[in-house]
Amino acid sequence: MSVVEFEPVNRQSTAEMIADRLREAIMRGAVAPGDQLGEADLAARFGVSRGPVREAMQRLVSEGLLHSIRNRGIFVIDLAFDDVVDIYRARTAIETGALALILDGRREIAYAALGPSVTDMCERAENGDAVGVSDADQAFHEALVDSAGSPRLVRAARTLLIETRMCLGALQTTYPDLREQAREHVELREAIGAGPILRARTLLAEHMDDAVQRLTRGKSAN
Repeated sequence: MSVVEFEPVNRQSTAEMIADRLREAIMRGAVAPGDQLGEADLAARFGVSRGPVREAMQRLVSEGLLHSIRNRGIFVIDLAFDDVVDIYRARTAIETGALALILDGRREIAYAALGPSVTDMCERAENGDAVGVSDADQAFHEALVDSAGSPRLVRAARTLLIETRMCLGALQTTYPDLREQAREHVELREAIGAGPILRARTLLAEHMDDAVQRLTRGKSAN
């Protein structure tokens, strides 16, 4: 077999770091849906050449967080209501698959991994911190998928979770009491840790479906 010479690379390339920061900005709403992103402007703000910025933007295009319009530029996706419903349906499929792997021998791992986010969510809910509850909510579902031990499920879930956070502003206001949101996750964690398998599956399905129903009711009220 021939030997190919590769140049050394950094642990995380400049393009990867820029992509990470852009994902965070999109998720947090610092870059709004529909906003146009320019290479030159971003390169100046990051203090880099346009090459890494172009590569980072193309990564996010491939992930579906940005989209390119010919002769116009690259824009942050703008989620319609049907997109939001589709996100939750796709997440349900992925997280149900992750739960199946967890229930098949990884329950203790998942129970431990879900602990910090549940504790944080309960504390934030008691303080009326809706943004903090949303952060903890996302951390819970990230930990759930991570606990399945499937890198492919993790990759599939990543963009969906970011898209979820983009629309969570609408979702979090549909809970009359943030403590209710926290309780749902406490119950799900307990079921995953030691409850009947059917209860864990049912609670997850109900939790995801409830999010869609809340969004639907919120849209109808507007």
